[in-house]
Amino acid sequence: MTSIPSPQAAQEELVDEFDIFDNWMDRYQYIIDMGKQLPAFPDEWKTDDLKIQGCQSNVWMHHRFDGERLHFDATSDAAIVSGLIAVLMRIYNDRPPHEIIQTPPSFLDALGLDKHLSPTRSNGLHAMLGRIYDTAKEETAA
Repeated sequence: MTSIPSPQAAQEELVDEFDIFDNWMDRYQYIIDMGKQLPAFPDEWKTDDLKIQGCQSNVWMHHRFDGERLHFDATSDAAIVSGLIAVLMRIYNDRPPHEIIQTPPSFLDALGLDKHLSPTRSNGLHAMLGRIYDTAKEETAA
């Protein structure tokens, strides 16, 4: 069994990957390409209670907790947002809730995402992060 890198190591790997690109157009394309790799999201999960508020695009996020790790599935109807979901999944998916809570999104500054995304995309990214953190907090309290 291969071990997944720690959340901090996953963030550092992501930053290293983005460092190979000279400009933001290439970075945007890489984010979009990452989104194309997301697993299929069942239509029956596209419900109002799984929809994330605060996103310009439609975004749905489903989770399950096996008692040890939180697994998230998410999708969007926008290519760039799907890529942002893929970025978040690389760092936060399939981790214990306490590990999620203890992992601040340092990659946002390191990648410059908050500076290069439109305000509405940035709000959506933070709404998705909020859902991940809130879910982790709920599972630790349960």
